[in-house]
Amino acid sequence: MEHIKYSIIIPVYNEEEVIETTYERLSNVMHSTKEKYELLFVNDGSQDKTVEILKEISLRDSSIKLIDFSRNFGHQIAITAGMDYAKGEAVVVIDADLQDPPELILDMIDKWKQGYEVVYAKRTKRKGETFFKKQTAAMFYRTLRSMTDIDIPIDTGDFRLIDRKVCEQMKGLQEKNRFVRGLVSWVGFRQTAVEYERDERAAGETKYPLKKMLKLSLDGITSFSYKPLKLATYAGSLFSGAGFVYMLYVLYLKFFTESTVTGWASLVIIQLFFSGVVLILLGVIGEYIGRIYDESKGRPLYIVRDIYSAETSVKKEKQMIHE
Repeated sequence: MEHIKYSIIIPVYNEEEVIETTYERLSNVMHSTKEKYELLFVNDGSQDKTVEILKEISLRDSSIKLIDFSRNFGHQIAITAGMDYAKGEAVVVIDADLQDPPELILDMIDKWKQGYEVVYAKRTKRKGETFFKKQTAAMFYRTLRSMTDIDIPIDTGDFRLIDRKVCEQMKGLQEKNRFVRGLVSWVGFRQTAVEYERDERAAGETKYPLKKMLKLSLDGITSFSYKPLKLATYAGSLFSGAGFVYMLYVLYLKFFTESTVTGWASLVIIQLFFSGVVLILLGVIGEYIGRIYDESKGRPLYIVRDIYSAETSVKKEKQMIHE
């Protein structure tokens, strides 16, 4: 079996409009390296013609392998599956929407050959994205960095190259609520960046609406920081102290002055405020407990329905002839 130099992991979900172009650009880039490579497309439960298109491509290109999930398990899990199946000395993760230019992989390879074991792509500009998304993304990365002891680079996504030894370490991390870019930072090794301007989507719609972005943000924060729990403790102590001081103030007015605290409206407002704070703190604790529950179930991260490649197609044809 010929040794594979590069493995390119491409998670896909309903990308029928762009998948052919993605394949062509990736193939052109990797062919220019003049070294053996594989393109690992991980289908995360697509409901359009993405799988059919990739099956057809795999029949004419032996470098293609399609890992087909039994259902949608999520983008981060699809990346994880790609790492599990990757065989290359260097492994690159890139999305199928072409916002991250495949041509940048060549710069990553140059850095890797200089001795860096992780090369991540850092965005200097994000084209075609709303002001709201840009600002919330910037706020998230900086908040995450300030809340963790891990140096997670800001303005970076999952587009990166990792060395084989890094990939092997990642395969040993089996936590369920995954934040892959944080895990790559956590394992360490020599890391560096290549900068680029992120393009608009080539076609189709974003697969990360606000709901999924919020979940990814929560996964990132709760996976690498327990400061929210500390904040809950600090907030509880602060409000308890404030309540005690207010109680002393009321007792002082009662016994040492002729004034009294009148009116039920102020009491109701205070009660509602403190009840809201308690519920927020319970929600923070619940996020952590929910993740403990997920880890304790021991279910696999994903289920593969089938794997398609030119090699497996030949084997199936031979089996049918034999039968």
